[in-house]
Amino acid sequence: MTFFEELQKQRWDDHRYYHHNRINQFLHLLSASCFIASYILVFYYPAAAALVGWLLAMVLRQTGHFFFEPKTYDEVNKTTHNYKESVKVGYNLQRKVVLLSIWALVPIVLFFEPTFFGIFTTNTDISGFVNNMAIIWLVVGLGAIVFRTLHLFKLMGVQSGLVWFCKIATDPFHDIKIYHKSLYYIMKGEMYDNMDDWYEDVSFENKV
Repeated sequence: MTFFEELQKQRWDDHRYYHHNRINQFLHLLSASCFIASYILVFYYPAAAALVGWLLAMVLRQTGHFFFEPKTYDEVNKTTHNYKESVKVGYNLQRKVVLLSIWALVPIVLFFEPTFFGIFTTNTDISGFVNNMAIIWLVVGLGAIVFRTLHLFKLMGVQSGLVWFCKIATDPFHDIKIYHKSLYYIMKGEMYDNMDDWYEDVSFENKV
């Protein structure tokens, strides 16, 4: 597959396997808007970008995955949840639990170790604590993306790793494109996507 074909395939697999529920899609729409705000903020206020990215964008996004997305047998794709977890290119639910656990531990560790093992100067006020916590969260987020990209270099090849990196970076824009009507479907009472409004590109399917 070419780079673009593999990007389309990764996007299609992610959509059809993990975004059946319309509430999950709507939460992804909100999350995408928050991530775009983070993209802008990171150039001016990196700490604020991390807070928006983790506390708003990530919480909204993972709430949709963990609480609204069905984990029973997938009738649309004729596959089990365990299979989907095993072929997930990026962070499946198990890997997300590990990542979110690290995220949640950061403020606890920082509370008992204010310098974070000598990285920061000691801050006694709440604003200093929040700023340091946000900076660590920013590093955790970027580090998670870099780590998985390098891991995919080994598992699937350099192109697949770079494709996933590109997908993650552009997901907010793509989510807005494909989920902008999610609230409309919810109001119509259509709580699950049958995937008929998306497409399956046979040009890359035949090359897998």
